[in-house]
Amino acid sequence: MRKATSGRRAGTPYQATYLVLAVALTAYSLLQSLVAPVLPMLQASLHTDQNTVTWMLTAYLLSAAVATPILGRVGDMVGKKKVLAAVLLVACLGSIVGALAHSIGVMLVARAVQGVAGGVIPLAFGIVRDEFPREKVAGAVGVVSALIGVGGGLGLVLGGPIVDALGLSWLFWIPAIAMGVAAVGTVFVVPESPVRTPGRVSWLAAVLLSGWLVALLVAVSEGPRWGWTSGAVLGLLALAVVLAAAWAMVERRDTSPLIDMEMMRIPAVWTTNLAGLLIGVGMYSVFAFVPAFLQTDPSAGYGFGSSIVESGLIVLPLSLTFLVAGIWSGRLSHRFGAKAVLVTGAATAGAAFLVLVFAQSTVWGVVIAMVLMGTGFGLAFSSMSNIIVQAVPPRQTGAASGTNANIRTIGGALGSALMASVVTGHVQPSGVPAGSGYTAGFTVMAVAVLLGALAALLIPPRRAVDEVLGGAAPVAVSAAA
Repeated sequence: MRKATSGRRAGTPYQATYLVLAVALTAYSLLQSLVAPVLPMLQASLHTDQNTVTWMLTAYLLSAAVATPILGRVGDMVGKKKVLAAVLLVACLGSIVGALAHSIGVMLVARAVQGVAGGVIPLAFGIVRDEFPREKVAGAVGVVSALIGVGGGLGLVLGGPIVDALGLSWLFWIPAIAMGVAAVGTVFVVPESPVRTPGRVSWLAAVLLSGWLVALLVAVSEGPRWGWTSGAVLGLLALAVVLAAAWAMVERRDTSPLIDMEMMRIPAVWTTNLAGLLIGVGMYSVFAFVPAFLQTDPSAGYGFGSSIVESGLIVLPLSLTFLVAGIWSGRLSHRFGAKAVLVTGAATAGAAFLVLVFAQSTVWGVVIAMVLMGTGFGLAFSSMSNIIVQAVPPRQTGAASGTNANIRTIGGALGSALMASVVTGHVQPSGVPAGSGYTAGFTVMAVAVLLGALAALLIPPRRAVDEVLGGAAPVAVSAAA
């Protein structure tokens, strides 16, 4: 049975704890995208092709998707502070290996180890829930969600200047230092919560989750090269379906599931998670492919020949508008409802991809797309947290919010693999991806995100949510903690 807690204990400065969590979350989100603007350079340095080097993003997201529910469960069992410190140290080690890697194989291993940092998300949500004053919890959850997206956008901007000033290896040394600092801060600043949830880790569920994700992502990424109707691709897709069904069955029957299927059946939860999955497909594909598109020499028939720094500056409006929209999302949700904000955000982000489809020939067209994209994703990410907090009892806030973030990560891994598959499926005789590949890829992403907006329309109104909760009054996410 879960021990009750009354929130922050006397003498514990929750602001200092929040600062440490902010550093950890920012470092995690930077790891998602810091390498994205320099993928072409890493491709040449590691002597590989575009499809393979894109796995530097996919491997990270895949590892994070599996690690997130496992480490959240372990933190509930043995203590969130201990597990958070361990996660940060492991991610630091992965960053060090990445800084020293000279082959794509070692680099992919390093990225998979870095992905363990995904455990920071549920642990941070749990620490906020256990240690913060009750009136600050919902707002902190919203800001945590915004940090994840904003940090990812900043990685696109910072990658170029870091490489120009310090070299490729510092894309890994800097996160290693940040993770190390956050680990030390966790040990000395973050209090150990007395809250424990007895249980065990379902390793069978973890293996099945890993299995169906790997099978699906390999099939999607290798489809153009192997052939979509080839036995290998069809076999992997069939295996993914079988393993996913087995995973869902195991989770439903387990008394300590990694992902609570009963909670997932709440109408407001599963519809929000479906929207999050589809929105994640589009969000993370931007990290890998917009910088590569901008850096392509115009002789290929598209692109602007931008430097790494220039491509980062062109993408910068995405991060800025993401932050502003995330801050305003709480106020807009309070006035118009979180569902309306989520639908609007997803529709705006979908429209941004359509701008990339039809106005990709000018820098200003791309800048306008980035403004729309940051606004849309900023509104969507923060409003999803609001809906989740409203849809579950207070004791499930951390688990439900962490699950939503994890599902977005799964969507991101799928989106990166899908975009790579589409782009590399259209190659010019020179070996450079054709412009039609990017156009098709952006179109697919637009469809995915707009489907996310349609999924958000299925979210039941707030009144229906209150009835499910038995008339409880869940708190709303504000713009700041």
